[in-house]
Amino acid sequence: MELIPNIFKAYDIRGLVDTEIDVEFAFATGMAFARFLQIEREPGTIVIGEDMRPSSPELAEAFSAGATSQGMDVIRIGLASTDMLYFASGKLGLPGAMFTASHNPAQYNGIKLCLSKARPIGKESGLATIENFVREGSPIALRSVGVEKERNMLEEYVDHLLTLVDVTKIRPLKIVVDAGNGMAGHTAPAIFARLNCEVIPMYFELDGSFPNHEANPLDETTLKDLKQAMIDHKADLGLAFDGDADRCFLVDERGEAVNPSALTALIAQRELKKRPGSKIIYNLISSRAVQEVIDENGGTGLRSRVGHSYIKKMMAESGAIFGGEHSGHFYFKEFWMADSGALAALHAIAALGESSLTMSELLTPFIRYSSSGEINSKVSDTTQATDRVRKSYESGNVEIDELDGLTVNGDTWWFNLRPSNTEPLLRLNVEASDQAQMESVRDAVLSVIRG
Repeated sequence: MELIPNIFKAYDIRGLVDTEIDVEFAFATGMAFARFLQIEREPGTIVIGEDMRPSSPELAEAFSAGATSQGMDVIRIGLASTDMLYFASGKLGLPGAMFTASHNPAQYNGIKLCLSKARPIGKESGLATIENFVREGSPIALRSVGVEKERNMLEEYVDHLLTLVDVTKIRPLKIVVDAGNGMAGHTAPAIFARLNCEVIPMYFELDGSFPNHEANPLDETTLKDLKQAMIDHKADLGLAFDGDADRCFLVDERGEAVNPSALTALIAQRELKKRPGSKIIYNLISSRAVQEVIDENGGTGLRSRVGHSYIKKMMAESGAIFGGEHSGHFYFKEFWMADSGALAALHAIAALGESSLTMSELLTPFIRYSSSGEINSKVSDTTQATDRVRKSYESGNVEIDELDGLTVNGDTWWFNLRPSNTEPLLRLNVEASDQAQMESVRDAVLSVIRG
């Protein structure tokens, strides 16, 4: 089949509806996925979830038809967050497909695929094979057509989350939840119905056109309404979810966004209390405070490249119990090593509800440094620009590593410079012991990058 290039990404499939991803493509991908699963000797049933985008039901329907044409059975769980699909894959022990384009604009859709027990499928672990099968076409199987069934798993999903975080002893809390018209509008009401919380809902209406703001809390401009609502309602905690609700960001009682590294450190501390001496993963643009908190609580910190396939692989190999990414993805061994925005939110709620402190007071011990946030620079040649930066620092009293891009460690500061996988961009993250030093390092590096 003729394919628009570049819709098979590193971790998923994502493209423009109708021009790149249509029902014909979804049918062919369903066939290809079934063929791949048979080669991998996976179970003969696929679980399929879908988000609120207008195109998701027909694409999921076509994918299901392609899979059943190859003799695979299908369980459709209907509207779901991505972590709810991971839950279904984990609990049922089945491979899965989730129709979502996460926080991408309304004209996009996509497919996230996983093996049984929510094990990830990326370019290096099967997605390239599936792409080849789509391109070359899959022969119709000489076996009977599979059966499609429906199963609502929302309450089972909530039951499972609440076995992992004890929220039975929390004080009454007032929480503002911004679902961004994404899938948290479907899952959050079921979760919060069980908690001792007053919920102020924002943008819970499922609407794949995202009429209020882009459902991407990594972009702090999208948190403007939530920050204001925190002040207006004198609330204890604000939660912002992305479009498919697998990422969660916090806003404190002052209406200020919480650095995701602080939430990583908080959850790491809580998990290490449950399982002393365990391993915790964090990606290399996380704050130095994360490793310090892990050390202080008797754990072992493991530093990972940026990207969920690297963290999930490292979790499987190391037996780590938790992993945090600066992008708002949080991974839990008890959740089949998958990421769950809802589970991260429950940890924050439990920690706050068990304490008499405010959210900002609770997180103060974890906020030890000043950070720049991610700064993008457009360059003609990312390799040349990175080499210029390396040469300007390699003679100094610093440590340099290239686990992911270029990381330069000074005594009271560090920075990481990584190329984008898809654009001629360099991404810079800087952290230092105080704001003035952070700005000094940031400006020095940017002047070398940008000439």
